[in-house]
Amino acid sequence: MRPKFWLRSLRDSETGDNNAAAPRILTAPPDSRIPPTEESRDLGFGAIVAGQSKRRLLNRDGSFNVVRRGLGAWSSLSVYHSLITMSWRRFFGVVGLVYLILNAAFAAAYFAFGPGTLNGPTEPAGWERFAQAYFFSVQTLATIGYGHISPSGIAANILVTLESLVGLLSFALATGLVFARFSRPTAQILFSKSAVIAPYRGMTAFEFRIANARHNQIIELEAKVLYSRLQSAGGERKRAFDYLTLERSKVTFFPLTWTVVHPIDDSSPLRGVTAELLRDSSAEFLILLTGIAETFSQQVHARSSYKADEVIWNVKFADLFNRESDDALLSIDIGRLDEVEVR
Repeated sequence: MRPKFWLRSLRDSETGDNNAAAPRILTAPPDSRIPPTEESRDLGFGAIVAGQSKRRLLNRDGSFNVVRRGLGAWSSLSVYHSLITMSWRRFFGVVGLVYLILNAAFAAAYFAFGPGTLNGPTEPAGWERFAQAYFFSVQTLATIGYGHISPSGIAANILVTLESLVGLLSFALATGLVFARFSRPTAQILFSKSAVIAPYRGMTAFEFRIANARHNQIIELEAKVLYSRLQSAGGERKRAFDYLTLERSKVTFFPLTWTVVHPIDDSSPLRGVTAELLRDSSAEFLILLTGIAETFSQQVHARSSYKADEVIWNVKFADLFNRESDDALLSIDIGRLDEVEVR
């Protein structure tokens, strides 16, 4: 029943009604809430990308399968963001490469100034002189200064001054980047390699399993699952989106694992769906996780997806718990996160 508002009118200037005792009834305006459309459930890919893309919308690592073109090399370049988000192995590779290039560039400058630019115990020639200049650059850039080699002349000393400044700024920048990478709150959540659709508590359910790969706690972890597939509409195939109702959409603590379950009941979009239908409709299950990292008290996110060929039917996830004795502390084997068993 819609709410009603009772107002007492003292004088109606339009109708001339002076009856102050008679109340007038003003009903609430029509409900402006509109049922969610396919566009409102779209994660932001847009109708063209969602309907015409032949590849999965969301990769298993959470990245999107969309390429942006038309931007210049410099306008689309985000060095800071790339250095913050890339893997540690690639980060140290980039830092090491830049370090080698800087020393090589300054060594080439010392070498170009000719013999006698650097004073040392010996007077090398050819590539040995370049090697001497390179290692002198390393000592200068890192402010080591053994004292065996020294610059000679105004040009060499000016170059040493410039290299010292570049070295100070470079190490300060590298230190800031390392600190930013360590202080950036991230979630390392493992997703099971496959999702399953199998009998569950007298019905069928869509399930997948996640685990916290770190020892820190994630609190108020919330999961959203979006079922995406192609449907025929008006002579063309369009992608439809539906949020799947979860048996439990949020957990307060996430120290171990969580099996996310969507019961396939009469109201489920997966009602009557088969493995062939999932493949023919290019179905994809988009997973969105949001929680708060206890260490930083900041929100963290994780994303992944499952395509139709990554869904296994009529199996169940294997038990992860190790029970050695009655009074032993329970433990789980994360290595069995992907294991399934035939029901």
